[in-house]
Parts: sequence; structure tokens; C-alpha cells
Amino acid sequence: MTYSALCALQILGDDLSRVDKDAIIQSLKLLQRENGCFRCATTEEDDMRFMYCACVISAMLGDWSGVNKDAAVKYIVESQAFDGGIGLRIGAEGHGGTTYCAIASLVLMGCLESLSDKAGLVRWCCNAQGEGFVGRPNKPPDSCYSFWIGATMKMLGIYDLSNKAKNREFNLKCQTKYGGFGKHPDVLPDPLHSYFGICGLSMMGFDGLLPVDPVLGITERAAKSNLMLKHPESKMKE
Repeated sequence: MTYSALCALQILGDDLSRVDKDAIIQSLKLLQRENGCFRCATTEEDDMRFMYCACVISAMLGDWSGVNKDAAVKYIVESQAFDGGIGLRIGAEGHGGTTYCAIASLVLMGCLESLSDKAGLVRWCCNAQGEGFVGRPNKPPDSCYSFWIGATMKMLGIYDLSNKAKNREFNLKCQTKYGGFGKHPDVLPDPLHSYFGICGLSMMGFDGLLPVDPVLGITERAAKSNLMLKHPESKMKE
């Protein structure tokens, strides 16, 4: 919730001056486990989603003292699955959402080059697209992965390898007569798939949409309003 709240404040143009930054950073120290990953609360499980939240929080507040970067990077690298994707945790299968969380975290920490199987990740991302993108092999395409995997490809500098025309066509099929987007065509809309469906269309250059920062999942306008949000160059070297 801290991650979502800070993103909402950024989008609304707040300068975060009223946020108790010290308390938040201290809480991150309590939430990082010895294995390098993060929990959402001291009594809850850890996984890649909370790793990403911790990294974005640290970047937005301009203070990384609450994150043991070496341990975090090691955890992410060890969570890459045999097929190139990155799982929810070490030993889990590759998944579109958690691959995004892992890659964005590495970008924010300036450690994208630490990833061991870069070629496998590129292959996994490319194989995830049929008509639209799928989160896992043998699953139907889902509008939200136009962002999760599309943004991963943006960060890797390989977005041109995607079929933007097919992806766009699929996303627009997921828009309903009620105005929002569902996860599949002919499915009722919900806020999550509406948001990420629009983010995906933005990355494809859809007319009238503000450009989206692929690392943070908010508009570039909102990201640039925070002078501390200068994440390192994200594209992988050859």
C-alpha cells in the first residue's frame, strides 16, 4: 500500500514533503529477509512483488539505506527459472508479472547487468506473445501483460521485437461497451486491467495517451515531477 500511495501522490503532483520518509525507510529494513527478498508485513511471506515495491519506494524517496542491494540482487538472479523467465520466488516458474518486478528492481538498483541468462530472458519475453501477451506458457492472452511483459521488453531495449499491431488489436478487443478493459475479450472490465491495458496501449504509441515510464508504471510526466527519480540506463548491453 505504501508503494501505491506514493505513486498516487506522484500522479497528483504532490512533492512528498508531508510523507514521513524516515519511518518508511526504517520499515523497509524490518521487511527485508536474510535471503534478500521483502515481505509486505513482518508476519507475511516474501516474494518478488514486494521486492519491486521496496525498490520503487526507495527510488521515490531518494534513500536506499533501507535496502541491502547486494542481497536483493542475489535473490533476483537466483529466481530466474530454467526457461529464462523470473518467478515469484526462488524455484518458482517464470511469470510475466514477477519478471517485470524483478527487471524493474534491477534497473532501479542499477544492476541489470547482474542477470545471468539474458538471452534466455529475451527468448522468454518474445515467446510470450501470440495475439496478445500471456503471463505463463499455455495460458490465454491477457490485456494486463501488454504492460508487464511489454514494459520488461522496453527496459531490455527489445520492444521492437514485439508485434505491436497484434498486441494493439488484442487490447482493443478487451475494451468493453462499459468503457473499461477486461482481461480477455468479452469479459467484464475491472480497474486493474483497464489501467494496465491503457498503459500497454501507451507504450505502443496509441494516439492521445501520455507516455508511460516502463520502470515505474506511471506517466513520464508524473515520474519527472520527482527530481530524485532518475533511474539508471535500463537497456542491456550487447
